[in-house]
Amino acid sequence: MILTTLTIWFNLKVVSYHINPIWFFVLMLPTALSMSAVPFTTANPAITRLIKQMSNPIVQRAYLIARLPSVWFMRARIERLSPKEAVVRLPFSWRSQNPFRSTYFGAQAAAAELSTGILVALLIQGQGKISMLVTHMEADFHKKATHTLRFTCDEADAIIQAIQQAQKTGEGQTLTLHSKGIQTLPDGTQEVASTFSFEWSIKVKS
Repeated sequence: MILTTLTIWFNLKVVSYHINPIWFFVLMLPTALSMSAVPFTTANPAITRLIKQMSNPIVQRAYLIARLPSVWFMRARIERLSPKEAVVRLPFSWRSQNPFRSTYFGAQAAAAELSTGILVALLIQGQGKISMLVTHMEADFHKKATHTLRFTCDEADAIIQAIQQAQKTGEGQTLTLHSKGIQTLPDGTQEVASTFSFEWSIKVKS
């Protein structure tokens, strides 16, 4: 009789824990905290840190020399970086020109790829271990590039969506990012010299 009474009491307590909102909150709090989204803005300390690093000429130069020496040699620089866009400046010089006295297509491709890649690298900061890799590229050349070029990628929303989908499914995601190379002529007018499309693959690493 006593054993039966204790068993009924124990079962009732277990049931009460499951239906008690306070206990439910206490039990689910750690899970909720672990699932809280890391922002894709400057409210994310990791994003702010990378922006500050790339805004420092000495740090950026060291980064390019170590990771992208050919880009550094051509004097390409990350001119502007934010959670919304990335702008890479490629000066017209002997370091980046072809035999026809215009900017070599390979130099343009490198600067354009950097504008997309640095934006992806920025937005994966603080999101866990995520790998990124270019799997395809297309380009169109509209004008002869004989002046400084600025390549801009402003498709942050597409990157964020791909990251979130990769985190949700655990599967690799592909997305296509575009970069437009604009040169400023001596009279101040601007014209599109080239446009690039890069297919990026991103995957959450276990």
